[in-house]
Amino acid sequence: MKNADIKNLSAGDLQNNLTSMQAEYTKLKLAHKISPLENPIQIKDLRRTIARLQTELSAKQQQQ
Repeated sequence: MKNADIKNLSAGDLQNNLTSMQAEYTKLKLAHKISPLENPIQIKDLRRTIARLQTELSAKQQQQ
């Protein structure tokens, strides 16, 4: 997800995306521990996307 896409989301959408991304992140980490993923960069990208979502969500909550 790009920063421009994230900034256009509402606080509720950000929260929904954040929970789904966190669930996917834990699933990928577990799968990687069992057997290595073909593309382990996915884990890093997902972690960074989660951080972007959390940053934008906290910024929107402070504006309220």
